[in-house]
Order: sequence, then structure tokens, then C-alpha cells
Amino acid sequence: MSLSKQLLILISALFLIIFSVNFVLSVNNIRSYLEGESQIHAQDTATSLGLSLSPYMVDTQDPVLETMMKAIFDRGYYKEIKLVDVTGQSLVTLRNDKTFASVPQWFIDFVPMQTARADSEISSGWSISGTISVTINPGYAYFKLYEQVKTSFYYSLMVFAASIVLLLLVLQITLSSLKRIGVMAETISTGHFDMIKRLPWTTEVRKVALSMNVMSKKLERVIQNLNKKLENIGKKLQLDELTGLSKKSSFELRLKEVQSSHEEAFVFMIKIDALTSLVKELGPDTIDQFIKDFAEILKSKTSVDSSVDIDAYRFFGSEFVLLMRGATVDQSERLARSLSTSFTELGEQYNKKDIAHIGVAAFDPFSPKNNILLAANEAYEQAQLIGANSYYLRKGKDRAKDMAEWKELVFDIVDNDDFKVSYVSTTENLQTADVLMQDAFSEALDKNGDVLSIGTFVSIAEKFVKIVDLDKGVVSRVIDHIKENNIANQIAINLSSRTVKSSDFRGWLTVLLNQNQAVAGQLVFSLSAYAVNKEIGVYKEFIHFIRKHNAKVLIKRFETQSMLPQAVKELKPDYIRLARDLGNGIAQDVEKREFIKTMLEIGELLDIQVLAENIQADEDIACLTKMGVLGASR
Repeated sequence: MSLSKQLLILISALFLIIFSVNFVLSVNNIRSYLEGESQIHAQDTATSLGLSLSPYMVDTQDPVLETMMKAIFDRGYYKEIKLVDVTGQSLVTLRNDKTFASVPQWFIDFVPMQTARADSEISSGWSISGTISVTINPGYAYFKLYEQVKTSFYYSLMVFAASIVLLLLVLQITLSSLKRIGVMAETISTGHFDMIKRLPWTTEVRKVALSMNVMSKKLERVIQNLNKKLENIGKKLQLDELTGLSKKSSFELRLKEVQSSHEEAFVFMIKIDALTSLVKELGPDTIDQFIKDFAEILKSKTSVDSSVDIDAYRFFGSEFVLLMRGATVDQSERLARSLSTSFTELGEQYNKKDIAHIGVAAFDPFSPKNNILLAANEAYEQAQLIGANSYYLRKGKDRAKDMAEWKELVFDIVDNDDFKVSYVSTTENLQTADVLMQDAFSEALDKNGDVLSIGTFVSIAEKFVKIVDLDKGVVSRVIDHIKENNIANQIAINLSSRTVKSSDFRGWLTVLLNQNQAVAGQLVFSLSAYAVNKEIGVYKEFIHFIRKHNAKVLIKRFETQSMLPQAVKELKPDYIRLARDLGNGIAQDVEKREFIKTMLEIGELLDIQVLAENIQADEDIACLTKMGVLGASR
């Protein structure tokens, strides 16, 4: 019950109590007054009538007696006037039992009144000649009392109604401030830290509003500090400590971006062949300086041509990679030649003629991402056979299937629902050891019965706008699987960017979820952090749409390289699944522990659960469990 209703009921009850007591006292006072007045009136009438009849009592049969009594009786509110002689014999009796129809019987029964009666002796000379009795008709008193009660009641009701209206206005003004404070508390819980600018005039409520403003500011600063801390730690985790180059995980993320954009790209696989011999000849500090000098060469090449985008990465040890986007074959060859020259110059400084080789491979957006690294490694091996600090450029081969064949295959599989959905990557609830979630994974076969690369299949489906139908089929299969097998855990379903933006998919999903409300809460729609970060507004609206229909949302592969921490506050998904590199090795890595600890603090403030992915070591699982991570897959 709202506070306004409680106050209204309380004040109304107090008013009713006070009114009832006052009303009862008022009725009793009026009744007592009317009874007293009736008694006085009866006595006065009896006395005056006795004096008037005294001269005529000599003859008790004198008609004047009755005439005079009728004259008085007709002018007053009398029930009975009776004249008796000295022996008690009735001489004249006048009676009027008139009642008032406007006075209900229940009122008469509820408020009984004493009938006023008075007697007066009549003297003739020195002797008593008779007695006159006057009884007042109580109907008139009841009529006056009832009219008075009605008037008092209606006026009191009018005052009560006016008081209620005034009370409602006052409560509306006073409680509107409390409502603003309540709305503010709700917005704070969703990660939006608003302020109450128009402070209420009520002293106590004003203090509460000021306290809420202070709390909102402090929480906002806490969130901002945690986001900055998370971002800084994330950047450090993504960079190689010695060279300052990005790590392999950043390369994989960038490669996904290239794959989704279908742009031309080249991967340069660069390995320092002379590192083993240099370690034997030089000290640790000199080796570190050599690797730094080598990395500086790669950094310098990232800005030589403004028409292309070049990023440098250190995978591990002596292995480095360059990713060249939006380049032609000629531009990639010029870069490889320039690197070869620079490596020769660096080798001369350390008395080494041959220090590194370069393998270059063209990127095929319709092939699995691991294929490009294999191709670049093969090119590197070819470069070793050519000569010192040489390079080898491996141009893209013809695809095994041409685009027309791929298109026909994808359309045939999707239109005929000729694909399989399996359930993999079981996420265990680390706090209860129960199964928390599984991932729905699509598989398809070509005409020869060979398993197709799902990455290539999805890429082709997205290119030819068939991905929405594929995602619809997967969602339907998952719902049927849950219902037919009485699945209790949640199931994560990957959605493409095109599906997320499809109004047709949303309309279809609305109908499907409304028909399957019993299992809607078990559906977790999985969105890539990289894709979400590109179109925050679109995904924010989609997440709101999904949660409105009681399903859940997971943002996967989260790291500060793929998504800024501030976006988490704006999106507020149900789950965040950290990139797999952040969870593996956490037991031995202080910075990773600090990153996840900060992420857990943000999740607790924003009511977001944190998950880990593909954790290998038992000690890492134990560490994540102790830290409070909800679940992890292995």
C-alpha cells in the first residue's frame, strides 16, 4: 500500500473517530435540551391552564372548560391534556398521537426521549377542585432532533470531503518528492546516476533528497573509477610488456573485424631465427634491447602508408605478426621488401647477417581464421629457403567452391532445415556445481557429407542475407529441445548483427516467446562484444526488447579491446562472458585477478553476472570460484 493511501486512511480514521465522538455528544446535548424544554413547556402550560380554568370549576359540566382546553391544545405540540375532578374522574380529555413520517423508526429507537408531563392542581376558593395534566407530544422533539442531526451530518460530510481534497493536494505535493527519490533509486540501480535538482520544501524529505544526491555522486565516481581501472588493466593485459605490441588475442579480434567487413588483407608472419644464437652470445639486457629494436622496426612500418591500416603484434617469444588491411598485392610486397631491408640493417648492428624471415599470405574472408595463419607459416617456410632476411608472398588461391556453389549450398541447407544443432561448452555454476548454461552450436554438411566450416557457412549466409532464416531455425530447435527433453539449464544462442537489426526477426520472435513463456527464461541470446561495440544504440534497444519478453542476454568474449567498460553500464546485459585469455592462467597472474575482481565489482553494482570461458587448469577454476565468478566452461 502506498504512503499516500496509508496517510489518507489514517487521517480519515482519526476524523471519523473525532466526528463520531463529537456527533454523539452533540446529539445527546440536543436531546437533553429538547427534553428540558419540553418539561418546562408542559409545566408552564399546566400552570397557566390551571389558573385559567379555576373560575369555571364551580360547574364541572361547564362547556367553557373544554373550549378553553381545546384553544390551548390546538396551539401547542401536545400529546394529551386531561382534566380530572377532585375524585379523579375524568372531565375532559384531549389526545393527539400525531407522528412525523420524515423521522425514521430506527432513529426513534436509537435515540429514545422521555415524554415530558406536568400536572397542576386547580383551586376554587380554599379547596382543590381538580387537576390538569399536560403531556407533550415527543414527535415534534424527534422531528427537530432529526433535522438537526441531518444538518450536522451533511455539513460535517462537506467539511470532510473538503479536508480530503486539501489533504490529497498536500500529499501530492509532499509525496511527489518521495516519488522522485524512488525513481532516482531505480535509475541508480540501472547504472544511471541522476540528480534531484528541485529539492523538496519538506525538511525531512529535503534531507533524504540531499543524501540521495550525495550517494548518486559517490556511486557514479565509483563506477567511473572502476571503469578506468578496468580499462587500464585491460590495456596492460593486451600489450606485451617488453615490446609494447599487442598480443595474439588482439590479433584474433582484429581478424574477426576483417572477416566481417570482407575487405582485402594480408598477414605477415615474422620470426626471429637468430634469437636462439643471440641468447647464447649476448646477455639478457642486450637480448631485451634487441627485441625492442626489432619491435620498433615493426611499429615504424605501421604508419608508412596512410592509405592502408597496419597493426603489429607479438604472439610469443620470437614470433611476430603484421596485419595489413585495405592493401593491394603491390603494397604488401613493398612492405615486405622494406622490412627485409630494415632487418638486414638491424642484423649488422649485432653482427648477424640473417636475423628473420617474412611469410606473407592473402586473407580469405570465407576461410577459417586459422587457415590464414597456416598459410602465412607456409610462406615463412618458403622465405627461409630464399635467403637471408628474405620474404615470400603467397597470393590467394582459388577457393574450393566458387561463390555460386556456396550460395546454392547455403540456401539449400537453410531452406530445408538441413542442419544440426548440438549443445556444447557446458558452463558450470561454480558456486553450486550445477549446469548453468550450454551453447547451441550449428553444424552443416556439404553434398559429399563433409562437415562445413561453420565460420565460412555463417559468413556466406550473412553475405547473401540468409542468416536471419538460419537464426530463426536455431532458436526454434533450441525451444523444442528444451521442451522435449525437460532441460532445466539455460541455453545460449548466437545471433548475427543482421539478425539483431531485422524487424522481421523481432516480430517472429515476439510471437514465439509469447507462445513459449514457460521456457523463455531459459533462452540466453549471445552477442559478440566486438559487434555490440560497433553499434551500441542498436544493441541497447535489442537487449531491452529481449528482456521485455523475459529472455536473457549474454555479451561474450568481453575485454577492454573489444568493448569499453562504460558501454556495460549502458547496455546492462544479464551475463558477461570474459574472453578466454582472461580466465586462463589467472591463478598465477595478479593483473588478470585484478581485472576480474574489478569486473565483479561493476557486475555487483549493475546486477550483471560474470562468466569465464574455456578454463583449462583446476587451479584457475578454484581461483575463479574463490573470487565469486558465477560460472565457467572448460
